[in-house]
Amino acid sequence: MRTTTFTWLFTFLGAALCLVHYLFHDHDAFYMLFYALSVPAWFASTFTNIYEISMFRMLVIYVLTIASWALVGYIIDRFSVSYTGRHRNK
Repeated sequence: MRTTTFTWLFTFLGAALCLVHYLFHDHDAFYMLFYALSVPAWFASTFTNIYEISMFRMLVIYVLTIASWALVGYIIDRFSVSYTGRHRNK
């Protein structure tokens, strides 16, 4: 049995996070929320100035944010499939 529920859920979560940041980046609450929940944004300050960033670099951060959230969902799906399979065989 294979499921991708969490992969899709977390991918949409990452996409929504990026969309909200893109639309409301001038509000402090959304700005802080994005930088708190985006792992690639944590490391962006080591490679670029996050206060004066080009749109291309921000697009790269958005893509990496969505990919990292999708990866978290995929890992949860893999663990849930192996956990369910292990407990069904007992």
